[in-house]
Amino acid sequence: MSTILNFLKENQDSITKTLMRLTRTESPSHTKELVDQCGDVLKAEFESLVGGTVEMIEKKEVGNQYKFTYGTGDETEQILIIGHMDTVWDKGAIPIKQDGDLLYGPGVFDMKGGLAITLWALNALREKGVQGKRKVVFLVTTDEEIGSEHSKEIILEEARKSSVVFVPESSISPHAAVKTERKGAGQFTLNITGVSAHAGINAWDGASAIEELAFQIIDLKKLANREEGISVNVGVINGGTRVNVIAKEAIAEIDVRITKKNQAEKLARQIRNRPVFVEGTKVVITGEIERYPLERTESVIELYKQLKEIAHTHGYDLGEGSSGGASDGNFTAGLGIPTIDGLGPQGDGAHSENEHVFLSNLPYRAALLAEIILKHIH
Repeated sequence: MSTILNFLKENQDSITKTLMRLTRTESPSHTKELVDQCGDVLKAEFESLVGGTVEMIEKKEVGNQYKFTYGTGDETEQILIIGHMDTVWDKGAIPIKQDGDLLYGPGVFDMKGGLAITLWALNALREKGVQGKRKVVFLVTTDEEIGSEHSKEIILEEARKSSVVFVPESSISPHAAVKTERKGAGQFTLNITGVSAHAGINAWDGASAIEELAFQIIDLKKLANREEGISVNVGVINGGTRVNVIAKEAIAEIDVRITKKNQAEKLARQIRNRPVFVEGTKVVITGEIERYPLERTESVIELYKQLKEIAHTHGYDLGEGSSGGASDGNFTAGLGIPTIDGLGPQGDGAHSENEHVFLSNLPYRAALLAEIILKHIH
């Protein structure tokens, strides 16, 4: 068993306390004041455990973001770890409780567990006196759960300086497999304008936006391709004013997922270039493919093999898998930077009232991250 893993196992209670402090400082994406309080806790933990340099990136619309740096490596390419401290939960929405080896709470799995194991992975490297040619940058954002509009540029900026990216997002349940693939994602809005009229007196003078929307939904679903991993979901629709008025307006919000980067341009073009089915209506499409897929490339497979080898020395087998959900790792993968995701601790229930992590797994996951960093820092 590695000395790093032994050190972290000896500190399991302290890792748990770090995670508890982060979890208790609730941080719903849309409440800047609370997210900033969580940032204060995260900053204090980093300074105590790692002692590197801290840069706060002030934001007005969302919580302030942080760039933490360990080491002063002289090589041009750094090691990048990306995470987020915002959660999908309003304050007090679900209780924080410990039941034996399980810790339940808002964001504990997605992804405060990942933040805690990253802090302790870097602490283990510090305690072992590890310094390398590359510095490690731990970038923590505050709007991942609401689309990363205010963090995308800093993520891309740091990714372009990096040789590899590790994402301690929630692992794949139930066996804590890492993510070697993630679907890319896009969102589009379909706005339809028709011609209103009295549904009884002037039934044939109008042009129904709702009728056009119905045709559009059926046609859009034809773009989905299960074999190629392309999904199209019309998740929100709205239109009309009264039952006896032909609808002048209708709107639909569309979510798309892709598995290959080369699918993105074609699918976006097919969505934007809509035919019109109901004479007198007008269709306007806005939106884009926001995140390219994290594809299982040769460089990603090599990272997984390295992780699997480390896990074997720790006494367990590390699996891999794919996710239909996207993360900030999609941004870095889209640039062609070797990126591996799902490095967070074993748990389950992301975005559900059952959200939890296994406390006994925290040292193992921190050690896994520490030792993969060790392979790339020199």
